Amino acid sequence: MAAGDQSLRQQHVGVFAFPFGSHGLTIFKLMLKLSRASPNTRFSFLSTKKSNDSLFLASMAVAHDLPANIKPYDIDDGVPTNHVSTENPLETVELFLKATPENYKRGLQTAAAETGRNIGCLITDAFLTFAGEMAENMNVAWIPVFVAMPYNVSAHIYTDQIRQLLINGVDESSIVKVEDRTLDIVPGLSMMRISDLSDEILNGDSGDSLFSLMLSKVGRVLPKATLIVMNFYQQLYSKELLNDLKSKFPNLLNVGFLTQPSPPPPLPESDSDSTGCLSWLDRQEPKSVVYIGFGTVATPPQHELVALAEALEDSGVPFLWSLRDDRIEQLPENFVERSRGHGKIVSRAPQTQVLGHGSVGVFVTHCGANSVLESVANGVPMICRPFFGDHRMNGRMVEEVWGIGVQVEGKVFTKSGVLKSLDLIFGHDKGKLMRQNVQLLKQIVMEAAGPGASASRDFNTLLEKISMF
Repeated sequence: MAAGDQSLRQQHVGVFAFPFGSHGLTIFKLMLKLSRASPNTRFSFLSTKKSNDSLFLASMAVAHDLPANIKPYDIDDGVPTNHVSTENPLETVELFLKATPENYKRGLQTAAAETGRNIGCLITDAFLTFAGEMAENMNVAWIPVFVAMPYNVSAHIYTDQIRQLLINGVDESSIVKVEDRTLDIVPGLSMMRISDLSDEILNGDSGDSLFSLMLSKVGRVLPKATLIVMNFYQQLYSKELLNDLKSKFPNLLNVGFLTQPSPPPPLPESDSDSTGCLSWLDRQEPKSVVYIGFGTVATPPQHELVALAEALEDSGVPFLWSLRDDRIEQLPENFVERSRGHGKIVSRAPQTQVLGHGSVGVFVTHCGANSVLESVANGVPMICRPFFGDHRMNGRMVEEVWGIGVQVEGKVFTKSGVLKSLDLIFGHDKGKLMRQNVQLLKQIVMEAAGPGASASRDFNTLLEKISMF
């Protein structure tokens, strides 16, 4: 065996997932793609047992086989034994962060001992800002991966300047409220407003939140990165934003949408879908169905679920609703029975396949980054109800920048507001324009994802760099 071949067999990459929302899935998909392209590299995937079980079992159900060069390692989730959780979605995040970074360090030690290979590179969710210092102490490469769109990433980088803007306020003679002020101070974010920003950006490192403290460090730690990976296509940036980020981080790589291949793959046989969603969609008219899904974390309060259900019932539009079982009982009495003729409610839907089905005409979404990007890749317009995090910025992109959807009136579900949004999408010239715009974006994405195009080149750069560590 040649010396070069021997060195290839010694590569070992540690992958750190942030096990909340679709963050784990995003970096898992990137690892899968890298592991298939680089079979001599060992990938050790570190996440909580709950996250690992979900990701690996779901992947096995689809692919029936996983590359032999990847292995999951369970790390401590920080949740005390017999702990009773509250409704606060950030509670488990805070408990988890209390266990970091020691839980990841122990996971790396286990992976290195088991394989006999030292870690040469860390690929981590960019939210895990402590990973930069870990990599520095280990004298290895650090490659953070952003799930969020670059507009949101830029806001994190400019957090200090944005908070100074808040401190300074506005001229007392101005009729513009502070929350309505645009972010002209950030290159490429002039379309965004203070009110679009997440609490983590607005609060920075103040208060007791470990999550806010961690995110407040994004701009300061990124210069430590060997490469920076974006879950995005370069062609979707504004010129000003791209130039600014590239000037700060020449090592920026835009490898495309990580949870959604482009062009979308052919749908599987409908009978193979255990949820029954695809078979049900087969019986609907083209572009007629309202698909509703709020991801794995966000859920509207009961009065909004009721308003949404009442609007769906009054409109008579066919709908497919992905809703957790424990929330179905919060719907209006007998709603499920009354809507059986034109609606289907499931506890889980194969979202990318649903969005790729020709019967789906609009996606009612929380505006999480992956949900928006999957909708774009499949050419489906959106009705947005943002909740937290990057949702409001994404909603602004959908409605005002790309023109491919609408945010519900007041950004909360009311019966009249949902009916107005449905009428706009299905019965108005503006809805027709939104469908045209999202098809144009889909085409841009397909071209950017093609062989030899920018996303492929950036992925190959990532692959080559990993092979050097």
